[in-house]
Amino acid sequence: MNMILGAGLSGLSGLTLALIASLALGLASGLLGTFVVLRRESLFGDMLSHAVFPGVVAGFFLSGWLAREGWVENAKNPLVILFCALVAGVLGAMVVTVLGNSTRLKQDARLGVVLSVFFAGGIALFGFGEPAGVQGVLYGQMAAIDATDLRLMLGAAAIVGVAVFLFRRPLLVVSFDEGYAHNLGYPVTWLTLMFSVLLTMAVVVAMQAVGVVLVSAMLITPAATAHLMTDRFPRMMVFSVLFTILASVGGTLLSGSISDFAAGPVIALCATALFVVAYVFAPRHGLAARFWRDRGQRQRIQRENVLKDIYRVLEREGFPAEGVTVGAFEAERRLDREGAERELKMLEHAGALIRRNGGERLVLSEEGWRQAARVVRNHRLWELYLTNEAEYQADHVHDDAEIVEHLLGEEAIQRLEAELGFPKTDPHGSPIPQPSAPPIHTTS
Repeated sequence: MNMILGAGLSGLSGLTLALIASLALGLASGLLGTFVVLRRESLFGDMLSHAVFPGVVAGFFLSGWLAREGWVENAKNPLVILFCALVAGVLGAMVVTVLGNSTRLKQDARLGVVLSVFFAGGIALFGFGEPAGVQGVLYGQMAAIDATDLRLMLGAAAIVGVAVFLFRRPLLVVSFDEGYAHNLGYPVTWLTLMFSVLLTMAVVVAMQAVGVVLVSAMLITPAATAHLMTDRFPRMMVFSVLFTILASVGGTLLSGSISDFAAGPVIALCATALFVVAYVFAPRHGLAARFWRDRGQRQRIQRENVLKDIYRVLEREGFPAEGVTVGAFEAERRLDREGAERELKMLEHAGALIRRNGGERLVLSEEGWRQAARVVRNHRLWELYLTNEAEYQADHVHDDAEIVEHLLGEEAIQRLEAELGFPKTDPHGSPIPQPSAPPIHTTS
């Protein structure tokens, strides 16, 4: 099967090999990158990409020696290289763990030590003989991937895909909470070791495309982009794989059309471009969505504050059926006529206010009454809670209530009312309104 696959791959063009490699890169890096991001171990992936480098160099030396001795046919045997890389990657992960158990070093310091030491060892080992092919692993060679490289990438990506499919639930539980995984009976130690092995395979796949230095970009950036797009883990995995493939294909095609541009950096830049787009336009967590959400919240708070002040004027005047005057509203809000008109138009546009007598009388609509009574009710209940339960002085609760009144939902208010014994008045003796029972016919 391997010979048939190798023969089939050998007959493909360089661009086709690169595009197939993009699929392998997307599957391996995209799947495991989601776990890396969720585990908050982005630097761990960067460490592993540097830690496997001496193993890759040793694999090239060993593969060449085995070929000269007649044990293998190819001096660049993918299985030998992958085995040596796995040994180096697992050894690096074990050193990080040992340092954590035997020293006071924080994780970032441990990762930095292992990263620099292992990478320096790989560079030193490379200097002994500079085996052919290592240079491409160091800087990436997506455009120059041959059938041997692709067999290694496809094999590693297939193992990663199958393992993630079979163990996705225990891996997810361990990523979120190791203590909970222990309680469920999962073998956390073995799962962590398996994750390190799989991540090493993904690193080997990514190194062929973008090089050691930029491996973390393909592990982290597409997964981080997917995290901005969705809160559901299965969708995040799909998005991560998709974004990795798009960045890889786009970077390969773009670098091929521009001379003197290596594919690895262009692929990483394409992944960054996708991240920027998601950072700005993601449906829930993007800057644009947050801007409109915050803008809507500010408008709602301003509208509720205006309605609350109209309610207070109505309350002081005994809830007259004809409403309140614009002058009384201006005095309550401390606004001039122009500022008052802007706020009144805002309420009219929201369907919360009815103007009568040539616009000089203000009457709340049914919806306006409901909103005004709700915010006043929230304010006065919270004042009462602070004085009764938190033992605040009655004259020190207003400012806190001004903030909380806009945040309390109906369920929280109902619980608060029950806890306070369904009170009728606040600490100052003012009645606590009920939105469902207006004291006047506001729409008459």
